Amino acid sequence: MIWTLRIECIGGMYWEEDCVRIIEIDSKSSLLDLHDAIQDAVDFDRDHMFEFSAGRNWQNRKVVFENSFDWESGFDIYDSITLEQVYPLPKGCKLSYHFDFGDDWYFEIRVSRNKPREPDVDVTYPRVIEAIGPNPVQYGRYEEDSEIGDLEEE
Repeated sequence: MIWTLRIECIGGMYWEEDCVRIIEIDSKSSLLDLHDAIQDAVDFDRDHMFEFSAGRNWQNRKVVFENSFDWESGFDIYDSITLEQVYPLPKGCKLSYHFDFGDDWYFEIRVSRNKPREPDVDVTYPRVIEAIGPNPVQYGRYEEDSEIGDLEEE
């Protein structure tokens, strides 16, 4: 079944503006697939560790879906946990996604009240169906400094 998820950036080192992405994703998708979908939706580089948790908010976590990254097994644990296994969450809990433990990007993920539906044959999932606000700037001042450095070298 295809679920509609609301993914909202709620903080990060260079977070300045509201950023919400509404995506459609197959309910059999893994948390690793969701990680990739979020990275694509906000145009991040997939170059840092991440974790998923659930609780009233990202600070008050009741459930951590395997803590972060194991250098030997990689993100295999996230590839084995499907959205159907995660939802429904315990009452009062939200799914949180924490990316880049230095710049601390936090996203809240909620399942829409839209009824799950069969996938459209001509559609590739996951896909962004609505974007509210600009993408967050992943590296902020670092990207600006790099551009200035490139200009000075020319």
